[in-house]
Amino acid sequence: MKVSFVIPALNEEGVVGSTIKSIPIDEIRNANYDVEIIVVNNNSTDNTAQEASDAGARVVLEKNRGYGNAYKRGFSEAEGDIIIMGDADGTYPLDQSMLFINTINEDKYDFVIGSRFKGTIEKGAMPALHQYIGNPMLTKMLNILFGSDYSDTHCGMRAFTKESLEKMELKADGMEFAIEMVIEAKEKNLNIKEIPISYRKRGGGEAKLSSFDDGYRHIKYMLTRRFSE
Repeated sequence: MKVSFVIPALNEEGVVGSTIKSIPIDEIRNANYDVEIIVVNNNSTDNTAQEASDAGARVVLEKNRGYGNAYKRGFSEAEGDIIIMGDADGTYPLDQSMLFINTINEDKYDFVIGSRFKGTIEKGAMPALHQYIGNPMLTKMLNILFGSDYSDTHCGMRAFTKESLEKMELKADGMEFAIEMVIEAKEKNLNIKEIPISYRKRGGGEAKLSSFDDGYRHIKYMLTRRFSE
């Protein structure tokens, strides 16, 4: 079996290399998996692509910026039976990837998502507005609208089988992609598991989220999708 890591990166020079190197390649290979690491350079203007390549990743270019655009390109390149996604900024514990892999392969889950709220959030890793208002509110809203039971719909560390990816109809180009995926996982009746994780402060670079603009887009996406179906 093969595991594909897909990591979108927009101007993450200075941290993308260490993020890639945190992936426990030897541990995964010792468990009899092949490994590939794909970094999607989302039209960066710095040295992100070269740093990622030097760290051992295969770098592909997606000129159309956007969280969804980057992931859709990366997924189209992935050859793995299991796909793991995570940000390039060092916030997610990619060193714990075997837990996600085992949950899929041994415990027979289709879709595994981390939960920062069931785990730990390092001081300063998440703005208070997001931690205490934004993320809990959006998660509760999604659960009510779509009958799900997530504790952290916006956690960016996720793993799923190739078959599950093919079932999910992922179309969003921007940050709405994050909630589109969890809605699709629910609506396609995937076997879903949340895993508590540790969320860390960014290793460098600037955050790409815009609190109010992205929050509005997520709310609009959920309401439009729910009441236009």
